[in-house]
Amino acid sequence: MEVRIPKRTLAEGLSILERIIPSRSSNPILTYLPIELSEQGLILRGTNGEVDLEVKLPAEIQGSGQVLVPAQTFAQIVRSAPGELIELVFGTGERPGERLELHSGAFNTQLSTTSPDGYPELAFKAPGSEKIAASRLAQAITRVRYAASTEEYRAIFRGVQLEMSPTSLRAVASDGFRLARYDLPMQLQTRKLVIPARSADEIVRVFKDAQGEVAFAVGEGTLTLVGEAVRMSVKLMEGEFPDYARVIPQSFVLEATLAAEALREGLKRVAVLSDRNNHRVNLLFNNGKLDIDAEGDYGRGREELAIDSSGEPQLMVAYNAQYLIDALAPIEGAVRIKLSGPTSPSVLQAVEDAGYLAVVVPLRV
Repeated sequence: MEVRIPKRTLAEGLSILERIIPSRSSNPILTYLPIELSEQGLILRGTNGEVDLEVKLPAEIQGSGQVLVPAQTFAQIVRSAPGELIELVFGTGERPGERLELHSGAFNTQLSTTSPDGYPELAFKAPGSEKIAASRLAQAITRVRYAASTEEYRAIFRGVQLEMSPTSLRAVASDGFRLARYDLPMQLQTRKLVIPARSADEIVRVFKDAQGEVAFAVGEGTLTLVGEAVRMSVKLMEGEFPDYARVIPQSFVLEATLAAEALREGLKRVAVLSDRNNHRVNLLFNNGKLDIDAEGDYGRGREELAIDSSGEPQLMVAYNAQYLIDALAPIEGAVRIKLSGPTSPSVLQAVEDAGYLAVVVPLRV
C-alpha cells in the first residue's frame, strides 16, 4: 500500500482531527489515528468518545487497507517534513502492516503501526435530504455559545439547543443569568436537540470556513453532519431547555440605541476598575446620555456616551460587565438596549441583524 499526497493537504487534514484525538486516554487505542486507503482517497478518522470525525483527502493511492498510527507522533512528523510532497509506504516491516515508511525530500523515517482491530466503530448515520449552509450553522452556534453554562450542576444548560422548524433554525444558550438566541430563516423538519458546548465548539471549528452545505441526520442520541470532505458525529444531551421565553420581557420602560462597539469598548475600559467579585458596572441612562461607572479597590472609572433613547428620562441599572461585553460581541453596527426595570431582565438586539437577541439579568444592589 502506497500513498503520494501534498504535505499541505495532509497537514490540513490532520489539523482537523488533532483536537479531538486525546493524547492520553483510559482506552489507549483512542490515541491512535486510523488511516484507510480506498478508491475515495486517503481517509483519516478519530474520536474522543463524544465527537467522531472522518476526513477524506485527495491522494494518489496504490492498494487498499487500514492501519492505526500514533496520532501525535505522526502529526509532528508530517508538520516537520521538509518536502512539499509526502510518500507513505505501508507494510514494510518483517511482517506486513507493522511499519510505515514516510519519505519527504531528503527525509525518511519509519513508524510502527498496529491493526485496527478493537478500534471503536464510529457513529455516523446516513444523512437525509435536509441540508444547511455550513458557515451559517457555525454562525448560529457562535452567536450564542458564550451564554452556555460552565457549571456542572446546571446539566442541560451546559449545551447549545438547536430548534428546527419549517420557518427557521434557532440556536439558544443560557446559564441562568443571561440568554442568547439567534434565528436563521430556513425550512427544516420540526425537532429540538441539545449539543454539549464543547462539541458545539468542534462543529464551529470544522465548518466555519467550509464552502457549500452540510447534510445532517439525527439518530438515537447523535447528530451526524456530512460535508464535502468531512463527516462528523456528536453525542447529544438528553432533554431540552425549560421554557426560556418566560424570561424575555415583553414590555419596557426605556429603550436606547447606540454603537455596539463604542459601548463594548467603553465597558472594557471602565470595568478595569470594577469590583473583582461581581465585576459591577453602573449604567445611568439620563436624557440622551449614558454614563458608565465602576468602582473597586484601586479607584473609579467613568465614561459618557451619546445615545438615542425613549421612555423614562432617567434610569440606573447595574450589571456584571463581562456579561454585557459577551452579549455585545456578536453585534456589528448599532445595538438597541431595552430595559424593563432596574432589577428585571434587559434585552439587547442587533439593529442590523434581526435574528440576534440577548437577555442579561442586572445585579441586585
